[in-house]
Amino acid sequence: MNESIHEQVRERYGALARQGESCCSPDFYGAELLEGLPQEAGDLSLGCGNPLEGAALQPGETVLDLGSGAGIDCFLAARAVGPTGRVIGVDMTPAMLERAEAARARMGIANVEFREGQIEALPLEADTVDVILSNCVINLTPDKAPVFREAFRVLKPGGRLAVSDIVSAGDFAPELMADRERWAECVTGAIPLADYTGLMREAGLVDIEVADMQNADAIVTIQPGMPPLFSARITARKPQG
Repeated sequence: MNESIHEQVRERYGALARQGESCCSPDFYGAELLEGLPQEAGDLSLGCGNPLEGAALQPGETVLDLGSGAGIDCFLAARAVGPTGRVIGVDMTPAMLERAEAARARMGIANVEFREGQIEALPLEADTVDVILSNCVINLTPDKAPVFREAFRVLKPGGRLAVSDIVSAGDFAPELMADRERWAECVTGAIPLADYTGLMREAGLVDIEVADMQNADAIVTIQPGMPPLFSARITARKPQG
């Protein structure tokens, strides 16, 4: 099942990248924040929030974006960490990586790089990242526990995690869970907030805080019989020792 979900997600987001279309309507950044970025970075914003709001990025930090897509959060993070900092985007969709790299090259940004990989098995060494960002991606994974274990592994002691993601207020019917298209639309892969934060805790993350939760009706399509869905902004950190 896991590989079929990965393939469905890769196909959906590859098609969006080739078409240059976003599947999400709300503007989580605002024109001022996006000023100077390539138009396609904003046009292909596929998130459910702005995880940088809770990241408190500092100059010189190393940042990792899980499921970096067209690169919008990477480019914004690069501004925050400055030329002495570093930003790494990891994504499993080649078409998204191509668009992100093309935008990076046009902008002449030297402190951002993109790597192909799955967030359940990150192509990074342990204890190398100050801050991890993720925007509406972890819900797409069929098995979320390895994602948080990998996040814990690559974070430096004391490192921080700031995510925006879709969570549910209940369980989905089996027939909906079997619908791979709804999973790839950030719907049926969503899990209850308590389960989500519980997996973070099991991975070793501490100081888990839910900064805010907003109804996700404007982001994803809800059909009768589904539990309510919310966009949650969550922060946590890896212990110092």
